[in-house]
Amino acid sequence: MTFADEVRRAVTPRAALLVIGVLALQLLFIASYIGALHSPKAKDVPFGVVAPQQMSARLVTELNGLPGGPLDPRALADAATARRQILDREIDGALIVDPRSTKDTVLVASGGGTVLANSLTKIIKEAELSQGRTAGAVDVAPASRRDFDGLSSFYLAVGWCVGGYLCASILAISAGSRPANRQRALIRTGVMALYSIAGGIGGAVIIGPILNALPGSFWGMSGLGALTVFAVGMITLALEALTGIVGIGLAVLIVVIAGNPSAGGAFPLPMLPDFWRAIGPALPPGASTWTARSIAYFRGNAVTGPLLVLSAWAVVGTIGTMLLALRKKPETADTPGTGAGPAVTGPGTGTGGTGSSPA
Repeated sequence: MTFADEVRRAVTPRAALLVIGVLALQLLFIASYIGALHSPKAKDVPFGVVAPQQMSARLVTELNGLPGGPLDPRALADAATARRQILDREIDGALIVDPRSTKDTVLVASGGGTVLANSLTKIIKEAELSQGRTAGAVDVAPASRRDFDGLSSFYLAVGWCVGGYLCASILAISAGSRPANRQRALIRTGVMALYSIAGGIGGAVIIGPILNALPGSFWGMSGLGALTVFAVGMITLALEALTGIVGIGLAVLIVVIAGNPSAGGAFPLPMLPDFWRAIGPALPPGASTWTARSIAYFRGNAVTGPLLVLSAWAVVGTIGTMLLALRKKPETADTPGTGAGPAVTGPGTGTGGTGSSPA
């Protein structure tokens, strides 16, 4: 047998296609992460301006015209409105102008991302300096001292997502990518639900009572974790039922390659390029990260949209898994000894014997 024959036996066409697919995922991983995170800069950050009426319009125009367009400023009535909108996650910061002095205040929220808060402070201080004024920062939703750069919410969400698609992958590898029938699909869904509850509570225990990395409602975090794990797990099961083992790669593409760099973890959404900023809120890691930060630092505000996103992934995955389980499996050709043809007789297997033909 030649070496070429050995290669053909060792690497089947199917294996070669899977290897090419893995290479594509690897290159997409590199392109997505570096593309999203290699040059973060603030752009069109929702930003409030509180100033006397005669100054407000001019300040909004000047801030809107800063090089690179880092801010999307809008005039607000007073400081209380600015604080409320920051806590409601409608804006990410605000400038409070004191007409009686040359020292103003910039409101930020490091709980939404320390990098963004620092960037906003720097932008406003530089703009104020050019006008002969100064600005001091006030953090209205500060990140925990144990939550470095506000990353704990992101890594918590990533851990939940990883658990979801790994559990689904194990179920597929151990018992076939597509459930044999509706009952098997229901069983897998039940297993995923129980695993999701355990994963959600476990993550909340680690991030809260054990490490004290994030404040906020323990049960709120637990519920978010269970929903995140279930959503990712069920969409992975559906993809596996649809495409076989390739579904694992598709889940990695959605959750890891597209979802993680666009989640607003290392750099909040206003600092990401347009493509990643657009897709992030619609993917499980981004929706989960946003909600975890809201629970921890923003009184649970602005979570309806992200929770609906996670719920939609869970519903689509569940329905898809159930429907695909009803598809008729392709018939396989009979093989010797396993078909429905005549039984082969031999000693002890003929008429009156004790044996039987293979079922």
